[in-house]
Amino acid sequence: MSFITLENVSMTYGSNGTRTTALSGVSLSIGEGEYAVITGESGSGKSTLLCLLGGLQLPTEGRISISGTDLSTFSADNLAGFRGRTIGFVFQAYHLLPYLTARENVMVPMAIDKKSSREKIERAYTLLESVGLSGKEERLPSQLSGGECQRVAIARALVHDPPILLADEPTGNLDSATGDQILDLFSKLHGAGKTILMVTHNRWNIERGTRSVLLRDGRIAEDNPLRPVHRASRPAVPAQAGG
Repeated sequence: MSFITLENVSMTYGSNGTRTTALSGVSLSIGEGEYAVITGESGSGKSTLLCLLGGLQLPTEGRISISGTDLSTFSADNLAGFRGRTIGFVFQAYHLLPYLTARENVMVPMAIDKKSSREKIERAYTLLESVGLSGKEERLPSQLSGGECQRVAIARALVHDPPILLADEPTGNLDSATGDQILDLFSKLHGAGKTILMVTHNRWNIERGTRSVLLRDGRIAEDNPLRPVHRASRPAVPAQAGG
């Protein structure tokens, strides 16, 4: 049964004379619990697809539904609420507030929740522990490595326990060893039942998914199921800074 459905979705930016088509007639169905890895060259429409799936934009044409609900039927406020409950976002650049601690960054999405401060703090500590950051809750982003910052971002995305995680190049700023640790975390979340859609340029990240979707010029060029490959098959790459 489809959990996420795109029907003939197109996305065009600009006005007459300067129109750019980012996606053209994309149809795609994602089942609940899938781990879909979306690849393609720069400009192929990967990030646009993720924005549409996350309800950050609505398509120029076509229909997107999640769990049977058409996103275009929501008002702006209701769409924001649905997005907050249903979807967690993880980005390449982390998007952490530099003047807030790891714990405080994780608490940001809980600002309007009807919970006590103590409940919010306990939730943040629990999530940070779940991503391996016990003891670093009160550090600023500048006091954390790149991999640790990404773990904070993942913990923040999990605040409302969304069934869907959307990740846009989550290992793009990390060395290969640290990137593998982040991918291990995504595999763990997938194993716990999360539906994951990850955009990546790195072909080695594809092996982590259950499905590979290749975009080319705003269209789906390939859509293949995957047989998981053991991570040891990846060749060693010299580590860079940022554990």
